[in-house]
Amino acid sequence: MSENLLEVRDIRKSFRVPHAGKNKLCALDGISLDLARGETLGLVGESGCGKSTLARTLMMLERPDAGTVRFDGVDPFTLTGAELLKFRSRVQMVFQDPYASLNSRMSAAEIIAEPWRSHKGLIKNRQDRDMRVRGLLDLVGLGAKAADKYPQEFSGGQRQRIGIARALALNPDVIICDEPVSALDLSVQAQVLNLLNDLQEQLGISYIFISHDLSVVRHVADRVAVMYLGKIIENGPTDTVFDRSDHPYTAALMSAAPTLDGTHRQERILLSGEVPSPLNPPSGCRFRTRCWKATEVCATTTPPVTVDPDFGGHTALCHHPLLLEGSGLETVSA
Repeated sequence: MSENLLEVRDIRKSFRVPHAGKNKLCALDGISLDLARGETLGLVGESGCGKSTLARTLMMLERPDAGTVRFDGVDPFTLTGAELLKFRSRVQMVFQDPYASLNSRMSAAEIIAEPWRSHKGLIKNRQDRDMRVRGLLDLVGLGAKAADKYPQEFSGGQRQRIGIARALALNPDVIICDEPVSALDLSVQAQVLNLLNDLQEQLGISYIFISHDLSVVRHVADRVAVMYLGKIIENGPTDTVFDRSDHPYTAALMSAAPTLDGTHRQERILLSGEVPSPLNPPSGCRFRTRCWKATEVCATTTPPVTVDPDFGGHTALCHHPLLLEGSGLETVSA
């Protein structure tokens, strides 16, 4: 059995857009990534880069046009009936907005127990349900007294804890966290992030952590994948991606990320121009219209993948990786 719980290879997904003629919006263009057991993969990039589409695909809410997904060695898109339902229990999601993602007419106990209505046979009776709900509330730090309260009686951070308890109800292997702390105050963010970390240590859960906040990603992620216009343009161990970025886009992102003392690690890199439309992306390298290192080859040829074997298989999709000279980087075909 592979040590990777999730293996994604070259998946593609496009959508038809009204009034766009024959053009399709290419949301995912050859995405490949791995997620190990008990690991947190940070997924970062500007709005519209494809992060949410990738999350929806891994949740099986979207079917890829091409490519393969293997979860514990099995292609989930081939499953039907009871096998499909069982798979869905193994991948859960924590949503961005703790106010909109909980039904205000349901108590905390009803919200947490809701997944068991679809996945029958996991609880024996009402007494078993109540006991498990209390256990989950204790696990996320709310306590059994919270069971009969309604979402409007909780703070934002407490609501997110209820959302996490709901995601844990089916004992998942993977939780996709879609901007789970962006709507919370900084002090509350830290509490929720520490909770997620504690749960991972206790339960061995793997996380895919989607965020715009690079300081949060650095705090929680073991590895980081950087997306731009439907492609993963850099992928590697978190410290490597942050401290020795190979792709110019990643370097620009990281230059804007403050350190703990509020300063920046390097001279700020300011990008010119707007993100191109995914309906009509640039030829060759999709980042070339905003890149200060772009040359003619960037306009005519898809960038190769450079691999740095000395830094955990750190990869970048670039003709001119920033640390190529004097490094152990190897260029392979895209």
